[in-house]
Amino acid sequence: MRTIIHNTTIVNEGREFLGDVVIEGELISEIHESPLSDLSSFDQVIDGTGLYLLPGVIDSHVHFREPGLTHKADIASESRTAAAGGVTSYMDMPNCIPQTTTFEALEEKFRLGAEKSRVNYSFYFGATTSNLDLVRQLDPKRVPGVKVFMGSSTGGMLVDDERILRDLFSNSPILLMAHCEDTSIIEKNIHDFKKRYKGQNDFPVRYHSRIRSVEACYASSSLAVQIARETGARLHIAHISTEQELSLFSPSLDLEEKQITCEVVIPHLMFSSDDYDRLGCKIKCNPSIKSPEHREALRKALSSGLVDVVSTDHAPHLLREKQGGALKAMSGMPMVQFSLVSMLELSDAGYLSRPRIVELMCHNQARLFHIHRRGYIRKGYYADLVLVDPNTHWQVLTGRYYTKCGWTPMDERTFQWKVRRTIVNGKTAYSDGIVIDGVRGKALVFDR
Repeated sequence: MRTIIHNTTIVNEGREFLGDVVIEGELISEIHESPLSDLSSFDQVIDGTGLYLLPGVIDSHVHFREPGLTHKADIASESRTAAAGGVTSYMDMPNCIPQTTTFEALEEKFRLGAEKSRVNYSFYFGATTSNLDLVRQLDPKRVPGVKVFMGSSTGGMLVDDERILRDLFSNSPILLMAHCEDTSIIEKNIHDFKKRYKGQNDFPVRYHSRIRSVEACYASSSLAVQIARETGARLHIAHISTEQELSLFSPSLDLEEKQITCEVVIPHLMFSSDDYDRLGCKIKCNPSIKSPEHREALRKALSSGLVDVVSTDHAPHLLREKQGGALKAMSGMPMVQFSLVSMLELSDAGYLSRPRIVELMCHNQARLFHIHRRGYIRKGYYADLVLVDPNTHWQVLTGRYYTKCGWTPMDERTFQWKVRRTIVNGKTAYSDGIVIDGVRGKALVFDR
């Protein structure tokens, strides 16, 4: 079957131009830098007039909660949500039940992905204090990376012993993705709050950023960077949330030359501590949402080269699990459906160009993880594409999102940009409010 996306503005590899993209089977077969006049040879014509065509978003940081936590979310529901947001590939974290810290658990997740996922998928392996032998045996062509919880761990995945960290950094055959918050600083902050408030067991969520503080983030991130430099490890620091952490990274090197890279996630770009009074625990996440000054620094860094990729840290919980305060409410929020439109709104606000969005959410994700034939609009690459409309005015309301947990902190937010169509491996997975049943993604392959 030959499909053409006709008369659309293509955003790809630093450029915007009016043209056509031809799809044959799963792959892009032709790219035309001006619209064709004769469309008679095509089986399907998708009219892209007035729309922008981007590579499908690759989200390298999600928590889809399966197996074991499927009352919150699952691979089927959250991959539907991803498709509705223009996300065509994702990489899922290991803190589910059982944790993805054994080969048996990893194989089960790949089985579930093949059976249920509406978009392309892969799964991280989780580091523990006792599974280094398994880390050494990981297949670099199949697994995107090893997740290291240097703080804020779920269950038994906390690895904050420096000796064990050095062994892990010295021996991992693939990229290490680190969650960096210093546990001892967090525990001291909790102790100080309880002492000040006479043993109180919870505090208003606005104090979350003072408990999981700037100092806790910077101390852990700087330690990770130091160990990586001393051991030669390939390190990627997840969800940096502070201006101070930006100083740990270099804007001067090409991505392939960087040993140490970083990610910023949508929650830290879209919210600040000023939003706690309005949204409460709906925006509680780890690392915490910080002050407006930190959000502004992260936004400005999007164009500087300090930030390498943008992801979501999509982490659904039921609303009843978000009750409480800075200590008791669960941390995380569902964001994957709104990542691309949020970034496009930041572009309209002047923080970065549309080609830079594509670089941070598509090209650099593919380059960082060496993903085989994805992340670009190129001949011979998989047809993972998204059409977005810049001229809508729509409000997020119940019924307009797909996450299983049934809520989002984006409720009632108005967007100008809207995802119109998401194409996965040449097939339409989402179109104008409808997720297409029967479409399944593929396991990502890494060219290492």
